[in-house]
Amino acid sequence: MNLNLKNPLVFFDLETTGTNVNTDRIVEISYLKVYPNGNEESKTLRINPGMHIPETSSAVHGIYDKDVADCPAFKEVARNIAKEIEGCDLAGFNSNRFDIPVLVEEFLRAGVDIDLSKRKFIDVQVIFHKMEQRTLSAAYKFYCHKELEDAHTAEGDTKATYEVLKAQLDRYPDLKNDVAFLADFSSFTHNVDFAGRIVYDENGVEIFNFGKYKGQKVADVLKRDPGYYGWILGGDFTLNTKNVLTKIRLRELTDK
Repeated sequence: MNLNLKNPLVFFDLETTGTNVNTDRIVEISYLKVYPNGNEESKTLRINPGMHIPETSSAVHGIYDKDVADCPAFKEVARNIAKEIEGCDLAGFNSNRFDIPVLVEEFLRAGVDIDLSKRKFIDVQVIFHKMEQRTLSAAYKFYCHKELEDAHTAEGDTKATYEVLKAQLDRYPDLKNDVAFLADFSSFTHNVDFAGRIVYDENGVEIFNFGKYKGQKVADVLKRDPGYYGWILGGDFTLNTKNVLTKIRLRELTDK
């Protein structure tokens, strides 16, 4: 089944130095841009993360320090990548919880303030887990009846994710071939920040999604405990989370 698209949809996958959204870096990015008319463009880039790639991570994706020694840093390609995905919706496998937050952090470190607030995000893993509870390799075998020979390479995982989503649409009549529906269906929560530290409640109000103030309105907490804002800004939180919290704080001060 071909995808019913209003905007280009970019499937992408990251290979990284580790799994910490706050501190780990991209070593490879691959993206497949699917246009509403069905045309496709793909690109894969190796990135020098500016840090040692732990052996445990290299054992998974096969990328070592020597492989990226002469590759550009993310800040050197950030604006080109931002331009490539401008106006596009995004899709991936476990992308809402990992790939998108990591990508946003890299953009912020590079000084590229990309606005993804109006974009839709489809997480094929969430659709898969809601339907079948498996991994990407199992999903590829289950839906596409093929073995994923190049698992844990960004390009292989990206192409497999694209094929799996199309096969899911063929298999499940309840899944609408509509990006807005799929984005909503593949979302666990309505995040305000990409890491999910702040989410919207049922009334569209920002609330904390962690810690001692979990479930409480962000604006109320900032008024009642202003030191909490400073604690988050100085803590081990993503730059995106800190930026979102700052915007809420400034909005509340302006509205007084």
